[in-house]
Amino acid sequence: MTEPRDQQTAVLIAGGGVTGLSTALFLARQGIRPILVERHPSTAIVPQARAFNPRSMEIYRALGLEEEIRGRQSMLVDFPEMIGADTLAGEERFRLDVLTHLRPPETLSPADWALTDQDELERILRAHAERGGADVRFGTELVSFDTSDAEGVTAILRELDSGAEYRVRADYLIAADGHRAGIRGRLGIGADGPGVLSEVVNFVFDADLTAVLGDRRFLLAYLDQPVTGTALVPLREFGRWMLGVPRHPELGTSVDDVTERRCAELARAAVGDPDLELTLVPPVPGWPQKVSGTRIGGWVADRYRAGRVFFAGDAAHVVPPSGSYGANTGIADAHNLAWKLAAVLNGQAGQALLDTYEDERRPVAQTTLETAMRLLHDRHQGTGDDVTKVDDLAMIFGYRYHSAAVSTETSVPDGPVEDPRTPTGRPGLRAPHVWLDRAGTRLSTLDLCTGACTLLAGPAGGAWAAAAEKAAADGIELNFHRVGAELRDPENRFLDAYGIGKTGATLIRPDGFVAWRAAELPAQPEHELRQALTRLLALPHR
Repeated sequence: MTEPRDQQTAVLIAGGGVTGLSTALFLARQGIRPILVERHPSTAIVPQARAFNPRSMEIYRALGLEEEIRGRQSMLVDFPEMIGADTLAGEERFRLDVLTHLRPPETLSPADWALTDQDELERILRAHAERGGADVRFGTELVSFDTSDAEGVTAILRELDSGAEYRVRADYLIAADGHRAGIRGRLGIGADGPGVLSEVVNFVFDADLTAVLGDRRFLLAYLDQPVTGTALVPLREFGRWMLGVPRHPELGTSVDDVTERRCAELARAAVGDPDLELTLVPPVPGWPQKVSGTRIGGWVADRYRAGRVFFAGDAAHVVPPSGSYGANTGIADAHNLAWKLAAVLNGQAGQALLDTYEDERRPVAQTTLETAMRLLHDRHQGTGDDVTKVDDLAMIFGYRYHSAAVSTETSVPDGPVEDPRTPTGRPGLRAPHVWLDRAGTRLSTLDLCTGACTLLAGPAGGAWAAAAEKAAADGIELNFHRVGAELRDPENRFLDAYGIGKTGATLIRPDGFVAWRAAELPAQPEHELRQALTRLLALPHR
């Protein structure tokens, strides 16, 4: 076999999970053709994350993937409850219809939760990333990398089947290599947080739980037996379940000490039926090991960037599996970083724009970790009132960015998040969703803000069109829309939601966040817009 020759790419992505594949897809849609490497031979083969929040679905909606992802929803869409109890057969501490509680009102988002398993989502992402020009290489590992050259990163890759090694030269390296964070560790960058909270024994079993379930249809059960922290989830196959039990001294010193007989005892204790008939099965057909172990923990990387290397997803932050924050936060990392890298590589922005990735995403991860820790405690030990204390919709839609890529206004409220149900359109926040009408077609304001910066003006803001044309003449990719003219605002919500008057305008970044706004038409709109774009894109002042 002929060894591959040395290769070159703008962006090398290490890690083919949901974060890495999303990054590859987002870059490909921006005209950048990255190389992605993943040592495993394929995308995920077990469900892993099982719920993708409405903000993630807004992001995929902008790429035209929303309906395809929803088409892969599992049967769990009909199992919307979350329960807390001593055992599955015992008294409940709480029962919550998760989708009803967390579903955003139509005035907040055009999207909803997707109960699509991660392995299904990853297959969709891979197909579309490759279709867009991304070079996705499974069964290939990153052996080493050299960051000593300020102009780029040199990596040695190995094909696991053939053993062939070759060199790739990249302008940037994105480490999406999971919670073990091998690349970050090699660079000597640590993390801060509570660390490992527990080690969990996981196994899958078949059993008929109909008599215990009754009319309940749960997505997740938090149980106190055989030990606090136990979690039971249904899998795609009817009558198949996965149980996770925090490992304690009676279970031995390692996962290898946990026998199948002991697993059966644990399952019976969790269900509350000492005579339950069950059969342990491998997590996927042909898998040699029926019992596995995972660690639950929480930490945030001290830095999100080391020169031309960026960390995303679990490589940058790990949160407990409460609130479905982990994978969704990684998707948002990828979305934030991809447009900035593309803008720099395409000559639309200055290098300093890349510094804003850490400035914006690291505080979000810290807030997310704090929230997930509260949820972990309340769901395992709390009541119905406890599990609804966190404002999930604010966490999903209301976090606020502070960076040089945002023209921050003086009247910013305290706290890292705002209530998105009463939108303000303040810079640093996700652009508010407002339903519009274009020639009889219903669309969201978010549908207008894709692929490039977008200027939205009020109904009397025609003068902004000339300012947008001037920016385009200067080489800046900028879309312009006037709401109340070619776009109808049937509910008359746009101006209030964005905090501008009829002659005002708001500048939306490619990731759907507000960068700047002018409440009314200034004396020199071209100058004001040029200054706003210069700040946003870290361009030289002209």
